[in-house]
Amino acid sequence: MRSWVKTAFCLGMVMQAGVAEANTSLSSAPTMAPRPVLRPQGAEASAAVQMAAATQVDSAVRAAVAETASAALATPTEVAANKRFEAWVQGFQGRARAQGISQSVLNAAFRGVTYDPEVIKRDRNQSEFTKTIWEYLDSAASDKRVSNGGDALRQHRRTLEQIEKAYGVDKEVVVAVWGLESSYGTYRGSMDVVRSLATLAFDGRRGSFFEQQLIAALKILQAGDVDPRHMTGSWAGAMGHTQFIPTSYLAFAVDFTGDGKRDIWSDNPTDALASTAAYLKRSGWVKGQPWGVEVVLPRGFNYTLANRKIQKSPADWAQLGVRGVDGRAVPNYGAGAILLPAGGQGAAFMVFKNFAVIERYNAADAYVIGVGHLSDRLKGGAKIQGDWPRGDRALTFAERKELQERLTRAGYSTQGVDGRIGPMTINAIRAYQGAKGLLPDGYPSLSLLKRLR
Repeated sequence: MRSWVKTAFCLGMVMQAGVAEANTSLSSAPTMAPRPVLRPQGAEASAAVQMAAATQVDSAVRAAVAETASAALATPTEVAANKRFEAWVQGFQGRARAQGISQSVLNAAFRGVTYDPEVIKRDRNQSEFTKTIWEYLDSAASDKRVSNGGDALRQHRRTLEQIEKAYGVDKEVVVAVWGLESSYGTYRGSMDVVRSLATLAFDGRRGSFFEQQLIAALKILQAGDVDPRHMTGSWAGAMGHTQFIPTSYLAFAVDFTGDGKRDIWSDNPTDALASTAAYLKRSGWVKGQPWGVEVVLPRGFNYTLANRKIQKSPADWAQLGVRGVDGRAVPNYGAGAILLPAGGQGAAFMVFKNFAVIERYNAADAYVIGVGHLSDRLKGGAKIQGDWPRGDRALTFAERKELQERLTRAGYSTQGVDGRIGPMTINAIRAYQGAKGLLPDGYPSLSLLKRLR
């Protein structure tokens, strides 16, 4: 799901899912409806009625006290924000009706929904998230996650084989997505999606995007796939076992069980897993092609060739000395590019079209490698053989912005200062490294920043 929301959320999920992995009881239990109380008879009736009335009064008092305490704890800023939020909801409902959402759906969706300051807090703090590629992969393909993935494959083998047959996507890849997104269903998110999306849309920092997601969520409710209070997910609105954002759900979710609902929220993961396979298939998945292969670069390799836009056949790369970790030329899986996620001091990969397909689900290289490597491990493959520069640490958000500023001032423009290391920043780093006689691998290291200082 190519969006900054999905990328940020999924990177954070690996940290959270590591905790969930250790506790397999985190999946939510089904909500039980209250059973009718038998009408008492005779002399017992009066006492029972009095007790019931007292219980009702006591419950009402407790609820009132709790509501008063909650209001007292809210800051004046939050109270003011909630009043503005309520006014925003009224205006939004008019826009939603204009897009075909019925008033009854709006009433049900927004019943009891208030402004959520915790969502805004998480949104503001996400840019500070920093983790090196090797730290991420240590968690993404940990022995525990591989073991749990094997259990999931065995438990759902028949369903997964049917899904693989229907969509042509490796069952291990589908399970790897499941593992990274929710630790195989143990951490699906419990926040009210309508509340989260409405809060983010009202906030305005990405208002149009989140309003689009909120409209999509309301369309899901209107279709009857789920009711408002069971539409739960992350603070950013990613939902279910494999964390679909609402627009992606509308585009790709499928009813694989045939029960009339595309259910990605319940304990049964079938529809979620099939929907993930459908997403990848419709994004261009090539059956029989790996996401990538770990390779060894020759001494004196021209690091400017390590560019996603430069693609060659495995045979052509072999002529340049690029080979698999087994010392042989990589099989002919189609055109591939060389990826160096930690620069010249880390592991190297030859990546193929399916890398870009997984990237459609989440645009972060770390995530794609995580899914790919975990799926390889689930197939019985080895751990990554190359070393990582484990003595390094990731740059903070402020340091990434500083790096861009200093490169630009030195005459190597990054075409903007936003703290995001994209192609323009990598090209600027390469140009600087080449001019200074350094290895032009485009890697934004702390040592590079210190040199610029």
